Amino acid sequence: MESAVRTYGDELAVVTVTYSPGDTLEVFLDSLKAATARPARVVLADNGSVDGAPERAAERDGVELLRIGENVGYGTAANRAVAGLGPEVGWVVVANPDLVWGDGAIDTLLEAAGRWPRAGALGPLIREPDGTVYPSARLLPSLGHGAGHAVLGRVWPGNPWTQTYRQAAAAIGERTAGWLSGSCILVRRSAFDSVDGFDPRYFMYFEDVDLGDRLGRAGWLNVYVPTAEVVHTGGVSTSKPEVSARMLAEHHRSAYRYLADRHPGVRHAPLRAAVRAGLAVRARATRGRGSTSHQ
Repeated sequence: MESAVRTYGDELAVVTVTYSPGDTLEVFLDSLKAATARPARVVLADNGSVDGAPERAAERDGVELLRIGENVGYGTAANRAVAGLGPEVGWVVVANPDLVWGDGAIDTLLEAAGRWPRAGALGPLIREPDGTVYPSARLLPSLGHGAGHAVLGRVWPGNPWTQTYRQAAAAIGERTAGWLSGSCILVRRSAFDSVDGFDPRYFMYFEDVDLGDRLGRAGWLNVYVPTAEVVHTGGVSTSKPEVSARMLAEHHRSAYRYLADRHPGVRHAPLRAAVRAGLAVRARATRGRGSTSHQ
């Protein structure tokens, strides 16, 4: 059930969820200095790191360490960090710790928010380390497009369902989207609060798709702002074999949950079964091929 919209101040906070992030966290914090001219409170929501990186980072001025104590997942950790912010904070960036910020990236997102008073979430252009643009502003996955992409996205990247879902042919310009990548997103806290933040049932993956959908249903907009740029380098924590295996399982579990939640009942049972079967085929095809970081 959605809660009432609350009133917050205009201060900024940056929340990043850490899990043994290694040196990427230092790069994240170093580049953050040029991303905004505003003072920003930084909260590290730590899901049980053992590499000491969050503790070292917390020695910096303006950086706080929130020890979750266990790996509760991305959305739940972010929710806890946001809940601990005071009412003076009205803007929150939720981002992965393996980002390199472009100059003025956050300020550019905040400026766009002024142009879009109903924007509940705003996302930058995200580049891969090689400079290519990652499709971070997409349509909400319908059962058809979502299933087609889920089953064929890895083995046939150019399939029409994936191309449509990822908005591959869309011009790079400021526009609304169905959802924005949770690897870097600026949320209007009143909007985030009005839909109770991320759904904690999603341990990893699709928490951003689900958030975008629920924001839209609540009357907010998801706005893509490509004049703001970041680079997503890829984290060290997700490269470990045991982590990658869990990521693969969680990706498919979350994909099924998202589609099943929106297509309940007996009438959609055959389609849900087909999606589950397709995801199982994809899991077998992609197991051992590396990260599932691209939805």
